[in-house]
Amino acid sequence: MGMDKLDPIELNIFSSRVSALCDEMGLVLKRAAFSPNIKDRLDYSCAIFDQEGEMVAQADHMPVHLGSMSYAMRSIVQDLAWRRGDFLVLNDPYLGGTHLPDVTVITPAYADNDELVGFIVNRAHHVNIGCDTPGSMPISSYLEEEGLIISPIFVIRNGEVQEDAARFLGIKNAEITGDFAAQIGANRIGEARLGQLIKKMGLENYRNKVKKLNDLAEGISSIAISQLNPGKYEFTDYLDGDGCGAEDLELTVEVTITANSALLDFTKSSDMVKGNLNCPESVVAAASFYCFRCLMPSHTPACHGLFRNIKIKTRQGSILNPRRPAAVAAGNVETSMRLVDLVFGALAKAAPFLVPAAGQGTMNNIAMGLIDKNKKARWDYYETIAGGIGGGPSYPGIDGKHSHMTNTLNTPVESVEMHYPLRIRRYEIRECSGGCGRNSGGDGVVREYEFLDSAVVTILSERRKRGPWGLEGGGNGKPGLNQFNGNVLPSKCTFNTKRGDKVLIMTPGGGGWGN
Repeated sequence: MGMDKLDPIELNIFSSRVSALCDEMGLVLKRAAFSPNIKDRLDYSCAIFDQEGEMVAQADHMPVHLGSMSYAMRSIVQDLAWRRGDFLVLNDPYLGGTHLPDVTVITPAYADNDELVGFIVNRAHHVNIGCDTPGSMPISSYLEEEGLIISPIFVIRNGEVQEDAARFLGIKNAEITGDFAAQIGANRIGEARLGQLIKKMGLENYRNKVKKLNDLAEGISSIAISQLNPGKYEFTDYLDGDGCGAEDLELTVEVTITANSALLDFTKSSDMVKGNLNCPESVVAAASFYCFRCLMPSHTPACHGLFRNIKIKTRQGSILNPRRPAAVAAGNVETSMRLVDLVFGALAKAAPFLVPAAGQGTMNNIAMGLIDKNKKARWDYYETIAGGIGGGPSYPGIDGKHSHMTNTLNTPVESVEMHYPLRIRRYEIRECSGGCGRNSGGDGVVREYEFLDSAVVTILSERRKRGPWGLEGGGNGKPGLNQFNGNVLPSKCTFNTKRGDKVLIMTPGGGGWGN
C-alpha cells in the first residue's frame, strides 16, 4: 500500500501504539514515584511531540496538563540546541508551565542517524516546590511567593548531570532521586519505546503516519464543530473571590461558530487580580480544547490536528492572560475548572441538547503541613477533592467524581493516615447536593480531617457562593462549604491547627438537566 493512502485500520493501530507508549510512561512514573500525590492521586501526565513541538499522542491523564503543553511546547523547544541525552526541566507559568508545583521534564528523541524526531514529555505535581506555606499552594500575591521558579534548565546535558542545575533544584550531591528521578525514568522509557517504533517502521513511514493522524483529527474536529449551530454565543460566570479582597470576578466568553471552526474570545473577562486566580493563557487553551474534545468521538486521536480549527483570544493584563509576576497558583486549578463551565455554558446555546449542566466548578484544594524555622518541611500534603458532575440530556450526573480539568484519583484514607499525622473522620457522599431535574446532578462529597499534630492549612476552593448552574430548567447544585471546628470558613484561607482540631470540606453538587 502506498504511503499516501493509509488504511483507516492501519492508522488506528498506529494511533493506539503511540498512545500506549504514553500509557507505559505513566505506569513507570506511578510506580517509581515517592509521593502519594503522584503514586496514589496520579497527578501527572505524559505525551510525545514531533520535532516541531506539535503533539503526536498523549495518555488519558490530566486535561489541564496536556492541553497547556500542547499549546506551549512549540515556543519551549524551538530556540534550544538539543542533544541526545538531554533532560530539560521547567515550571515557569509564563514560559509554558501551569503553576509552580507542576514540573515538566522534556527529553529529545533521535533516530539511529541522529536526526531529531520528537520530544518525550511528562508533567507531575510536586507538593513541596519551595514555598513558605506547606503544600506549595498559598494565598499569594506574587509568583515568587509560590515557590521555586524554574525557567527552562538542562538538569542533564548530553547524558551528564549538570551540578549547578541539580543544586538549584535542591538535588543533593548531583544524584537525582525521588520524584525527579521517577520523571526522568519515565522519559527514558518513552525515548526507548519511540526509538524502537521508528526503527521498526522507518522514519519516513512514521512521519507520514503522524501527518495522516493529524489530518484525521482535524477532519473529526471539523465535523464536530459543523454540528453546532453557526453564530455567536456569549456566556458569563463569576468566581467567588481571590482571597485578597477582590470579589465576584467576571469571566466572559464569546464563542463564534462557523462552518468548521471556532473562535473563543475571552477579552471581556476581569482584569488580573492581586490574588492567585490569574490563569496563564496556556491553561485557558487547555480548558477550551478540552470542552471541544468532549464533543468528539472517543476514538479521536489526541494530537495537534485536533486543535487546528479552534482558536482562542485573550487580553493581556486580564485574569486570563496576566502579566508577570502575577500569582497563578489557583488559576491552574480553580479558574481552569470554571472556564470549562463557561465554555460549556456558551456551547449549550449552540447545541442545547448536547452539553451537560455545570459540574462542581472547583477542585477543592487543601494543602497542609508543618515547616520548621529552616524552611524544611517536617511534613506536607496536598490533595483535591471530588464533587458532583452535572446531569446531561440523556444521563444523570455522577456522584463524587474528579472531573473536567482534573483527572486524578482520591488519596485513599489508608495512605493518608499511614503517611501523615491525620485521621479521616468522615468520607462520604453529600446526599441531595446535586441539582434536581429530569436528569439530576451528581452529589458532592464530605471529607473531614482530624489533626494529630499542629499544622498550617490552606484552602483554595470555589463555588461557595453560587451553586453550579442547571440547564433546560434543571436546578442548581448546592454550593460547597468549608468548616474549621464547626465554624464556617471563606472559600480561600490559611490558618493554624493544633492536635485534635477538625476541618470539614463539603464539595458542591452538579447542576440538574431538564425540568
